[in-house]
Amino acid sequence: MKTGTFWILTAVTVAVVFALSRLVSNDYFFFASYLVLQYIVLSTAWNILGGYTGYLNFGTAAFLAIGAYCSVVLHKLWGPPIPVLILAGGVLAGLLGLGMGYLTLRLRGVFFAISTLALAVVLQTLITNWDYVGGSRGVYIIRPQTAPLIGSYIQYLFLIMLILAGLSIAIARTIEHSTLGYGLATIRDDEMSAEASGVPTLRLKLISTTLSGALMGMAGAPLPYYVTYLDPTSGFNLTFAVNSIAMPLIGGTQYWLGPLIGAIFLGTIQQVATVTISSAVNLLIVGVLMVGFVVIAPNGIIGLFERRGRGRRG
Repeated sequence: MKTGTFWILTAVTVAVVFALSRLVSNDYFFFASYLVLQYIVLSTAWNILGGYTGYLNFGTAAFLAIGAYCSVVLHKLWGPPIPVLILAGGVLAGLLGLGMGYLTLRLRGVFFAISTLALAVVLQTLITNWDYVGGSRGVYIIRPQTAPLIGSYIQYLFLIMLILAGLSIAIARTIEHSTLGYGLATIRDDEMSAEASGVPTLRLKLISTTLSGALMGMAGAPLPYYVTYLDPTSGFNLTFAVNSIAMPLIGGTQYWLGPLIGAIFLGTIQQVATVTISSAVNLLIVGVLMVGFVVIAPNGIIGLFERRGRGRRG
């Protein structure tokens, strides 16, 4: 499928999904679906760096929180609409990704992963001591009851995240089938050989960290309006980092479709568990599923089906 056709198909799919969702009258559906869509964006963004490039990023919460607190600052200064907040959060998080990449991408393997985790810890400490955004006390955001043309503000947030999810998937698919994607794949498979072959590895990795960080920041920008109360503990929650890693691994990290499948699969299970049991079991569910997929399907759900398909053809 051509890239232009895929972008059009993605836009049509987003429009159809939102049109069908208007038939649902239960607000909890939009609350739960918002979280699943947010994880689609986060896991797709993580996969650009972790799956396509092979650099494990444990700092997802840092980029998401940067987008969220950027919205808090702009809300207190000016109060722009959410699309402007998303753009600002994406730019700021993208610049953070660029800076992080420039400083840490010379590290490899576990050393790079630890540096991204340290980034989240440092940023959380800074936010905790910044009184303007609430510090350790947190900050309240008054969410409007309605949005123009849409009606319910919860449905408006759902639409915003649905568009972001479609955008992130289209970007990931475009990268996978582009020269950039092939270059990132050579870095993932053998970075030293790629450098010896003339691949501009540092430049490609910087592009990867910037795009990944920008998408995560965009996913975090609407968060203050969704939760209405944001503090460093919730903004830098470890659950964001764990889920954004687990979902691509479950779906398949080498495919643009993998994070989408993993996010819908794991995100839906977690929402059902939250309603029927408790949200406290979500991390347990992630751990059990990750262990199971590492043993049964190390290449994720897509890899499992591909292996069975090759077996039938054989």
